Amino acid sequence: MAKIIRDRGRTPITEAQEVKKFLQARGVAYEYWEVPVSVNSTIQKATLSAGEKNLLLDSLEYRFTYLEEKFGYKTRDLIVLHADVPGLDNMLAKFDKVHYHTDEEVRYIVDGSGVFGFAIAGEKFLVHVAKHDFISVPKNTRHWFYLDETKRIKAIRYFTDMAGWVPNYVEETTEI
Repeated sequence: MAKIIRDRGRTPITEAQEVKKFLQARGVAYEYWEVPVSVNSTIQKATLSAGEKNLLLDSLEYRFTYLEEKFGYKTRDLIVLHADVPGLDNMLAKFDKVHYHTDEEVRYIVDGSGVFGFAIAGEKFLVHVAKHDFISVPKNTRHWFYLDETKRIKAIRYFTDMAGWVPNYVEETTEI
């Protein structure tokens, strides 16, 4: 379940409908979609073969079909990150600075957790996402991402245009 973290001293938002309401008011789509128990044996593995990734994507094809029909997504993939991935820190360094994309950044977290930071209309906040969380960052929205202390996440990424997913960096601090 996602958790909204705002400036120091303010109580985090943890109730699903309040998280959704908070994000929706800022243009960020959020849903809580249970990951089927049938894929637990696959997602609990630290690494996945290409075949296991395809099996997981096939098991969640109904989510892709829904998103494809409703929002026009054309493709998806599965990213698997954990502490033993070679070059992980360099890979993550591309996204832990404030940036935006010219296409939406859409993620369905099927295992693990991480943190999206947002800078929207003069307000900064964090969204700690975990298994079952679906989040869609609108195009041109200033944000950043980092793995939390678990250093582990499996997320399905949905795209309408891969070219729009290049990060465009801005000079802004990630401090909330």
